[in-house]
Amino acid sequence: MESTIRTPDASSVTVGVDGSEQAHHAALWAAGEAVRRGRPLHIVHGADTEGRALYVSPETIEKVRVAGRELLDDTAKAVAAEYPGLHVTTEFSRSDAVTTLHRAGGLYGTIVVGNRGLGGFNPLMLGSVGLGTAAGARTPVIVVRGVEETEERGTVLAAVRDEHDLVCAQYAAREAELRKASLRLLHVWNIFQSVGNVAPMLDDVDEIAGRHASALQAVTDTVHDEFPGLTVESHAEKSVSVAGVLVEASRHADLLVMGGRRAPTPLGLGRNLGRATHGVLHHAHCPVLLIPRTGTGSGSRS
Repeated sequence: MESTIRTPDASSVTVGVDGSEQAHHAALWAAGEAVRRGRPLHIVHGADTEGRALYVSPETIEKVRVAGRELLDDTAKAVAAEYPGLHVTTEFSRSDAVTTLHRAGGLYGTIVVGNRGLGGFNPLMLGSVGLGTAAGARTPVIVVRGVEETEERGTVLAAVRDEHDLVCAQYAAREAELRKASLRLLHVWNIFQSVGNVAPMLDDVDEIAGRHASALQAVTDTVHDEFPGLTVESHAEKSVSVAGVLVEASRHADLLVMGGRRAPTPLGLGRNLGRATHGVLHHAHCPVLLIPRTGTGSGSRS
């Protein structure tokens, strides 16, 4: 790997750039987050020259390297103009973008990606680099969405499915404290996922609703106890579309925090993002922070 400055701090906020407008916005947003967290910013560009070496000339590879370093330098200058006191490092990598981001993020950093790269057509959808980074990361990943739409709302939103999402809720509480914002815990449940495809009896619905409310309340009480100075509200909603409810709720949040659950693929070859997580990453109206999680069972559906 080639670095234009130096290796990043282990707890750096790492952001990937590729020359797209979305990546530029993501870099500036990541710089603000680095300042908020009191951490350095590490800007990376994965040029994938290793993968191209067999198919293009050495002259073309050199042009890619020059362009990549110029992109890093220009981005670092733009960040310095906005945040002059921030410590910034840059890195040009011969590997592909996803591999570069995972490696740079390490075990303790935070990775930031834009919602769309150079290869995209629909700006609402998340690009392949963003999806690949989010699906395989072992460290928190933030997908920057909706930052151009409105001013800050003063709310951090956390998706809570059950007691296993306590870590996610605690992470969201810390994010709310950093932003001097309130925290909203949102639990969305689908009755057909809870009882199968057979229409449930009314008593069944009441019992299921009670169980979901109890799970949410347990998480809420723990967060209240651990963060007594934080304004916390919780809400449970029944819907056939978990992603739809979360996307709509994201209109009123500065950040949506959720577990990056991994659902087994049909062939059992590794793990991917679950349906709800996938939908939220494509359509949310605010940045989405995924907390790595490899839970199985019912939790893998999100």
